[in-house]
Amino acid sequence: MPQVPVLRRSLLLACFALLGLAAQPLAAADLIGRVSIVDGDTLDIHGARIRLWGIDAPESAQLCRGRDRRPYRCGALAANTLDEFTRGRIVRCTPVDGDRYGRIVARCAASGSDLGRFMVSRGLAVEEPQYSHGAYTSDQLAARRAARGLWSGRFVEPPLYRSCMHAGGTTAVCSDGGR
Repeated sequence: MPQVPVLRRSLLLACFALLGLAAQPLAAADLIGRVSIVDGDTLDIHGARIRLWGIDAPESAQLCRGRDRRPYRCGALAANTLDEFTRGRIVRCTPVDGDRYGRIVARCAASGSDLGRFMVSRGLAVEEPQYSHGAYTSDQLAARRAARGLWSGRFVEPPLYRSCMHAGGTTAVCSDGGR
């Protein structure tokens, strides 16, 4: 069998290596598809768990108090509203980071509407300025001034609710700020 010149063999190996790299998916590629809503700030696309960038919505079981001071399921309302808005639409999520729970943190849009902005502007989530760097500040201010959603009554910030629950509190107690 004739020997393949060293240069030719090296070129063939380099071509195969490049083809192998080209076949690998890009880690930060957009995720596109129909979604399943997990809660007011978390969704799934093709089995990938995605946390909406820059916002924090009430937990699914969390209660808030409306204008009438009666408790309502604000966490469920946030999740249901996001579900209604995205139902039947293709959602595009652009990864920004990952979180400690293994979720992809991403900016997501449906029909050109930023889902984080959608939730904050309706008062169904609060901005996380340490991550969003003020991207939703004007939306939150407008929702607060108009007393939309969470801002129509009283609520416990989602991180405080989670801390209370992790400390063994009940939904009712933690939703009222540990009172």
